[in-house]
Amino acid sequence: MARRRALHPAFDALAGLMKASDAAAPKPARPEKPSPENVPTAAERALFRERMEGVRPLPPTDRAALAPPKPKLVPRQHEQDETGALREALNGAFSPEDYLEAEEAFARAGLPRRVLADLRRGRWVIQAELDLHGYTREEARDALGAFIGGCLARGLRCVRVIHGKGHSSPGGLSVLKTLSRQWLARREEILAFCAAKPRDGGEGALIVLLRSQK
Repeated sequence: MARRRALHPAFDALAGLMKASDAAAPKPARPEKPSPENVPTAAERALFRERMEGVRPLPPTDRAALAPPKPKLVPRQHEQDETGALREALNGAFSPEDYLEAEEAFARAGLPRRVLADLRRGRWVIQAELDLHGYTREEARDALGAFIGGCLARGLRCVRVIHGKGHSSPGGLSVLKTLSRQWLARREEILAFCAAKPRDGGEGALIVLLRSQK
């Protein structure tokens, strides 16, 4: 028998390193078997199938998921501020002499004369109105404050305030007719007012022009 030829010592060293590397390499982990506690029983599988009977996946849709629109902001605080400012301005003392100071028309200083003339001719569209019939002085003041504040918040420009002619008042003199003129004249947002035309209430109502809030 032929004698096996001896390998070079370097090859013997390389073979030893390869065997050591194979022995040190980690062996693939064997998959763990599920715990018997996590495996559904036949009864549970049957119950699941029963509950899911008739359930179908939703059809695909190309609609984008949009967020619901945000609710429109209501300027509650602005209305409250307007009403409070008017109440503070209108709580001044009142005397019988004030009746004599009431005027049929009012225009803010610096307002062109043609603006009041157009208001008297009815060229402005009346956008809202307030009827003060049956109100006491305090009720009328609060109602007028809320009305003006709301109209300003809504961006209205021309409104009507019905104060009555005073036929049922003592002496036939309308207290609210005089007071409403004085209250409105004290408010900076009021540009002008005048007695309404006969078709709009005549001497029993005022046509009021509000300052633009833009």
